[in-house]
Amino acid sequence: MKKECIAMLLAGGQGSRLYVLTENMAKPAVPFGGKFRIIDFPLSNCTNAGIDTVGVLTQYRPLELNSYIGSGQPWDLDRDDGGVHILPPYQSATGASWYKGTANAIYQNIGFVDMYDPEYVVVLSGDHIYKMDYAEMVAAHKKAGAACTIAVMEVPWSEASRFGIISVDGEDNITEFAEKPKEPKSNLASMGIYVFTWSKMREYLIADENNPDSENDFGKNIIPTMLNAGEKMIAYRFAGYWKDVGTLDSLWDANMDMLANGSGLDLFEHDWPIYGRSTSAPPAFLGKTAATHHSVITRGCVVEGEAENSVLSENSCIEEGASVQYSILMPGAVVKAGAKVAYAIIGENAVIGADAVVGSVPDGAEGWGITVVGPETRLPDKYELKANHMLSKNMKEVVR
Repeated sequence: MKKECIAMLLAGGQGSRLYVLTENMAKPAVPFGGKFRIIDFPLSNCTNAGIDTVGVLTQYRPLELNSYIGSGQPWDLDRDDGGVHILPPYQSATGASWYKGTANAIYQNIGFVDMYDPEYVVVLSGDHIYKMDYAEMVAAHKKAGAACTIAVMEVPWSEASRFGIISVDGEDNITEFAEKPKEPKSNLASMGIYVFTWSKMREYLIADENNPDSENDFGKNIIPTMLNAGEKMIAYRFAGYWKDVGTLDSLWDANMDMLANGSGLDLFEHDWPIYGRSTSAPPAFLGKTAATHHSVITRGCVVEGEAENSVLSENSCIEEGASVQYSILMPGAVVKAGAKVAYAIIGENAVIGADAVVGSVPDGAEGWGITVVGPETRLPDKYELKANHMLSKNMKEVVR
C-alpha cells in the first residue's frame, strides 16, 4: 500500500501554558473560533493538500481528542487505503512506552510509516492556527532534492529568541540552525512544520534513538545532526497567517484575529475550507433584548443580552441583561442575567452566575490581562473575578 507522502501529526502535548483549559484534554482538542478545535487546521490542510494518510500521535489526556477525530469522516479521512490513524504510545519489547520527545514519537511509529513505504513524510504540530498547502512544500522539497525542508516565516527581531532560528544562503539552503538563541543571527523562525525524505529520516531517527545523550527532539537533535552531517536542507518561506496558540494570550489573540479585517485569518474562504465535527444543535436564537455587534454566533447559541467583538461557540448562552465584550465563550458556556464578562475566555460548560463580574476593560493599569474561567466551573452569583486572574473548577483562583 505504497504512498508517495503521508503526514505525522504531533498531538500529544500537555499544553501546560493553557492551564485550566487543558486540565482534562490535550491542547489540540481545545475549541477555537466558535465551531472548531485547534486540530481541525492541520487535518483540513492535509485534506485540502491531497494528503490522505495521517498518523495522529496522542499522549496527554487523549480521550476527548480521540473521540473528536473518530473515523476522520469530517475531514474526508475515513478511508480503507489510508485515512486517519490514532497512534498512542504503547509498550514495546524493549519496555519503552511514553513518548520521550517529538523525534522519539515518530521513531516509536516507524512500523506504521513503513507500512505505507512513503517517499516523503510531512511532520506537523497540532497546536497551530494557519492554512498551508503542504503539497506546494513537498514539491519544493522534491525539486531541491532535499533530505529535509523546514517551513519558516519572518518574525519580529524582538521575538526571534522564542523560536528555532534558521540562517540561509542566497538560495534558501539552510546553513545554520539555533534552537531559541539568546542572540539570534536571523529572524527566520521555524514553524515546526517539516518535510523529510523518509529513507533519510528513518536513518537519523534510529541513530538518535541509540544516542543516550539525545533528548530525542527534532529541533534540539535531529535537525542539528542532519545539518552537521552535510545533508541538503532547505527553508520553505511562508507568508500567510500562522499563530502558535500554546498560551492563553495567543489563543485569545487568534480568536480576535478571526474577527479583525486584514488579519489574514479568513475562515470563510471556499477554496480552502476548514472542516470540523459539528455538534447537533438548533439554529442560533437572538431574543428581543439581544444586542450583537461584530461577533461570531454559532449554532445553538441563545443570546438575549449583549455580545460585542466576541466569539460565541456552539450552545453557549448570554441571558437578558448580561454583557460579553471582547471575549470567547467556549461550547456550552452560560452567562447568567446581569453578569458582565470582558476580555476573558470562558471554558466549556462553565456558568457565570447572575450579576457576576469577570475581567475588565483595559485601562492601562499594571497587571491587566486576559481573565480565564476553566471548563465546568460554576461562578457564584455576584462573584468578581478580576482581570488577569484564573479560576478552575475547584474554585481555586490564581493570578496568571
